[in-house]
Amino acid sequence: MDEKILVMNDLPGYGKVALAASEPILSHFGYHVYNLPTALVSNTLNYGKFQILDTTEYMQGAVAVWEELGFTFDAVMTGFILSAKQLAFVKEYCKKQAKKGAKIIVDPIMGDYGSLYNGVSESTVEQMRELCSIADYVVPNFTEAAFLAGQYENQETVYEEQVWELIDKLKEQGAGSVVITSVPWEKGPAVAGYDGEKGERFFLPYEYIPVRFPGTGDIFSSLMTVKLLQGEGLKESIMYTMKQLKKLLKVNVEYLEQHRELSLELLFREDE
Repeated sequence: MDEKILVMNDLPGYGKVALAASEPILSHFGYHVYNLPTALVSNTLNYGKFQILDTTEYMQGAVAVWEELGFTFDAVMTGFILSAKQLAFVKEYCKKQAKKGAKIIVDPIMGDYGSLYNGVSESTVEQMRELCSIADYVVPNFTEAAFLAGQYENQETVYEEQVWELIDKLKEQGAGSVVITSVPWEKGPAVAGYDGEKGERFFLPYEYIPVRFPGTGDIFSSLMTVKLLQGEGLKESIMYTMKQLKKLLKVNVEYLEQHRELSLELLFREDE
């Protein structure tokens, strides 16, 4: 394949999250992957202690070199962004790439389980709204969608109509297509979405598997992007992604308990 994908996310020293999750998945499916680390992190945060390095200046320098070299991308994926300054830089760079025809996929990593992460302020949320407004695809979890929309932030369960309200709000803010993961639907967990190209919305319930590990969102966005670039519709791409994640969760339980991270190799044994 000739398609080139730029991933802007943090790079962990240990753990299959962020760039360490996205890059092998995208490469496995034949894409040329460029990475622009937003931070260097010693290990996944579930250890409770970590060292983190802000790489904003490096990002600015790398992009300047890439522009001199004439690098172009078919898609740009964004994940964890460390600071307001970095977020402003990422937003402007994505604008430039969008004008050149690149698809922009934004995973607005800001919080989970009803709360924003430490250090994420309302100002950060507002800036993230601006980044999402130029995205072709926005892929928040339910907590992030609620804060971006300014609705249902404290809801433990929601009705389907309330989920459509959130999606409509994100569409009004400028997002082309929207996918909300981990929806605490009254009848069980679900993924909800709106395909801006088809004008189609969908609601996909899934089986809850009582296993938690970091990197799920990165894997979700990566697999979704793979199928979209292969020409699949958004709903079909999400259904494929959910199927693969279910398989990965089920086969990773023992590995996760031993190593405190997932094994992507288990996903690739039978990826079709």
